Amino acid sequence: MQTRGTFQGGFIVVIAVLLTTGIESGLCAQPSAAGSRPNVLFLFADDMTHEAIRAAGKTDIDTPNLDRLAARGTRFSHAYNMGSWSGAVCVASRTMLITGRSVWDANSIYNTTDKERRAGVLWPQLLKAAGYQTFMTGKWHIRTDAAKCFDVARHVRPGMPKTVASSYNRPPASGEDNWSPTDTSLGGFWEGGRHWSEVTADDAIDFLGQASQQPSPAFFYIAFNAPHDPRQSPQEYLDRYPVERISLPEPFLSEYPHAEAMGAGRGLRDEKLAPFPRTERAVKVHRREYYALVTHLDDQIGRILDALEASGKADNTWIFFTADHGLGVGHHGLMGKQNQYDHSVRVPFVVVGPQVPAGKTDPTPIYLQDVMPTTLELAGAARPEHVFFKSLLPRLTGTSGKPPAAPYESIYGSYLKSQRAISHDGWKLIAYPEAGVLRLFHVSDDPDETVDLAGQPEHAPRLRNLYDRLVVLQQDLGDTVSLPNLP
Repeated sequence: MQTRGTFQGGFIVVIAVLLTTGIESGLCAQPSAAGSRPNVLFLFADDMTHEAIRAAGKTDIDTPNLDRLAARGTRFSHAYNMGSWSGAVCVASRTMLITGRSVWDANSIYNTTDKERRAGVLWPQLLKAAGYQTFMTGKWHIRTDAAKCFDVARHVRPGMPKTVASSYNRPPASGEDNWSPTDTSLGGFWEGGRHWSEVTADDAIDFLGQASQQPSPAFFYIAFNAPHDPRQSPQEYLDRYPVERISLPEPFLSEYPHAEAMGAGRGLRDEKLAPFPRTERAVKVHRREYYALVTHLDDQIGRILDALEASGKADNTWIFFTADHGLGVGHHGLMGKQNQYDHSVRVPFVVVGPQVPAGKTDPTPIYLQDVMPTTLELAGAARPEHVFFKSLLPRLTGTSGKPPAAPYESIYGSYLKSQRAISHDGWKLIAYPEAGVLRLFHVSDDPDETVDLAGQPEHAPRLRNLYDRLVVLQQDLGDTVSLPNLP
């Protein structure tokens, strides 16, 4: 679907828990006129790797609307999720997003997130306190009631659509595949009679219409379950991706050698989607269905962007598109996101708004949760002291008059107690504490992370440097896991 016109002015669109005692007084002042503040539309995908947008230049996938957004704004090519204390990585990612807390800080309040809501310090509540109408639809997966966090909440969805046994361990090496992404009788995204992504877009379009009649600015939290499995989409989208069009990911492995030790073995739900050992055919079938669901999602985003223009609010809107985390979909023999490779920790991140450079790719490493404090600054809303993440506004608008410093010296990664990682200056160290394994990749030269350099003597100084940096990050973030010994 084509979108029309340009995005100018100050409306914020974002695609992708704070304590009252910690609010910074210096950021509490609000602009005097509601019309001077932008609206915020947050579009949020689920399980969407950084590769799954054609504008990234890595995958043969059709995403014309996301590509158009990237052409009209700035794309951060290295946006990361910080990690997870749970196999449901989305829970950790979304809790960090809504609270602004770093991963282990968010973990510490996860079971009592509703106390944060009662304190009035969640992301939508901070914007509401600044005079915003707040709207939400789609996936939530946070331990508090979305209906109590937003003025309007519709079709609040769980972590994933219901699935059936036949959606796992497929396709078989031979014989008939008993699961079809177009079979509406299987429920999942088809439950309720209309594809969930279409329902989410319908709600967003209605919200835009409602908000256009009001003088106050609005925050739209539009959270798709796609492209999470079960990867169901209409036949026309599958037809765009014959198996012959699908390339195998690099590196292709029949099984990842450290999967069990790092907590992503054969018993993990995500990894059971495809049979063991992985076959080229199985991986291509899963990637085909993944691409089809992404393209269907892209069309729904196109519908929302058309409605935004029709609402008359486009000239006062910023747009942020991101996802909660990435996905392996066959890279390294892994189907899920419970690993520290870029395909699973990096996400798309696109921003469109006034003063934001068009067609720019910014390689600065950021966290996807930086969108939260960015929108707070744009809205003139309070920012609690415990918010770990950084506003990207200086990088997006250049208001400081000089090139802004990178928000983070290094990027931290984690999963349970079984994985730790650091990305710094084009290199990555991955540690498997329970297996006693260290892996080193020169990601700027080896973006698919295919060559482990940890055992090569000439890279020992680099390994030591990253190791020491990771230890410091652990201390700063309250991470008590002991790393494997250096070789």
